[in-house]
Amino acid sequence: MKYRSRFTIASSVLRAAQSGSSTKTRLMYSAFLSFGQINEYLTFLLANQLIMRDEVAHTYAPTERGLHFLRMFDEMEKLISLDEPVATTPRK
Repeated sequence: MKYRSRFTIASSVLRAAQSGSSTKTRLMYSAFLSFGQINEYLTFLLANQLIMRDEVAHTYAPTERGLHFLRMFDEMEKLISLDEPVATTPRK
């Protein structure tokens, strides 16, 4: 698997949570993350109020701020292709 930026992974988790009834396991599998990684990203997303947790059902859903993040991320991807390798100058 190729390298993914922190924001690309965060957007994958948020997209997986858009159904509103996504468990931690569902998010983990959808975003192709390990248990440790999903815990790290959920901590990051919760701390930045991009995702919320339903304590009763143990499910996650993006907040309005999280949906705004996804819209902005999509706009950035349109402006710059994040999949293209960075051009470097050859060494002499």
